Amino acid sequence: MNISLVLEKPTSSLVIRLFTSGQEPGDQPFFKAEKNELWWPGEQELWLGLGKVPSTITYLKVLRLLFHKRKDRWPSRLTLDARALSAEQLGAALNGILLGGYNVQLYKSDPKPVSTFFGERGELFVWTSEVLPEGQRAVDKARHTAEVQARVMDLMNAPGNKKPPRVLAEWALESGRQHKYRVTVLDQAALKAMGMHALLSVSRGSAEPPVMILTEHTPESYQKTVVLVGKGVTFDTGGISIKPSANMHLMKSDMGGAAAVLGTVELAARLQLPVRVVGVIPATENCVDGDSTKPGDVIDSYAGKTIEVIDTDAEGRLILADGLSYGAQTYQPDVLIDLATLTGSVVQTLGYAAAGLFTANDDLAAQLRQAAERTGEKLWPLPLWDDYKEEIASDIADVRNYHGKPLAGAIVAAKFLEVFTNEHPTWAHLDIAGVAFGDTEFTPNRAGTAFGVRLLTDFLENL
Repeated sequence: MNISLVLEKPTSSLVIRLFTSGQEPGDQPFFKAEKNELWWPGEQELWLGLGKVPSTITYLKVLRLLFHKRKDRWPSRLTLDARALSAEQLGAALNGILLGGYNVQLYKSDPKPVSTFFGERGELFVWTSEVLPEGQRAVDKARHTAEVQARVMDLMNAPGNKKPPRVLAEWALESGRQHKYRVTVLDQAALKAMGMHALLSVSRGSAEPPVMILTEHTPESYQKTVVLVGKGVTFDTGGISIKPSANMHLMKSDMGGAAAVLGTVELAARLQLPVRVVGVIPATENCVDGDSTKPGDVIDSYAGKTIEVIDTDAEGRLILADGLSYGAQTYQPDVLIDLATLTGSVVQTLGYAAAGLFTANDDLAAQLRQAAERTGEKLWPLPLWDDYKEEIASDIADVRNYHGKPLAGAIVAAKFLEVFTNEHPTWAHLDIAGVAFGDTEFTPNRAGTAFGVRLLTDFLENL
């Protein structure tokens, strides 16, 4: 799709106009500009309601829904009336339009066609009162962001047999070549030599070898280094502590943290953000085999601490333990953040509206929550008090990976991860289990959301 800023309304193009409730044209009694309300005043004009007090995210969501619902029926040329929009609102609107064409039919032999508007011949004219550099920057950022989000959603929506750890590594290597950032893949032999025992223990039941993917965007000049660690369990059976079969197919989404980190580093490179951003992605399957780690086993870790494995389905925290230790020790970052589809407990607490935020650093919490507010990717703080520390105490090892109680599950998981952060003063854990894979307009079933990409990019831009 070609996107052009124009000063005059193009001829022979359907114009989409956006209205807030109370500011709709007064010469008609039928259109009240309620959120998602549509009105066709003529063949060449479409009105779209934003509701009473639209936020920037409203522009994104209403346009994404509109364009997705009609993605097979749009003409190849469209005009967005953006004369009253700020650069921020314009960027959100364009992100919504571009993502509206997302096609989840990844493996269909005869997929339903979508409009040519979303292809190379499509044209979107952005009708504005003046062409300013910030307007063009908004266009460019919206395009890059939407393209990365779509790539991340493809990863999330792919089944486990289409994305074993080596495929994530190939994705990262190709992205690094294309967008000129560094990618290193540590294979199984390297992981053994380095002592990544917690990651290796999770992989023992799978025929697919584990990897650790290291991605690094390093600008010519920067002041801060941020390390992002993403859980990359490409399929999770639960191991010997096996999950029920009913929804196990959804465990293809257990690499949502890895997908967010992969996408964020790519987007940082595309946008040339003036921050050094390092991605650490421990990737593995968690399967069942005669060689699988068993409940009660004691394993080593990269940090040198021993772990009693109470539950093999609490595997995400094991691979994050090695990832966090490696990231903190190797890069000495100013900020250390991990993301993971870690616990069902956080879903019970926050539902599907927000991710859980765990940090002892109030300044970091405020920065992340501000980014969440700006992007609509919501976070809610949960405690990280030492009152919960006894829940990870083990009789025979340094720590245990699960407390076995039907309470405070997300908090206890965060306390476990804290042990492996080298006491980093600016660390945050984001439990994205309820928001990385859920109900969207893209499919009647649950699908990937690319949660975290816009959130983390905004955080980096404002660091």
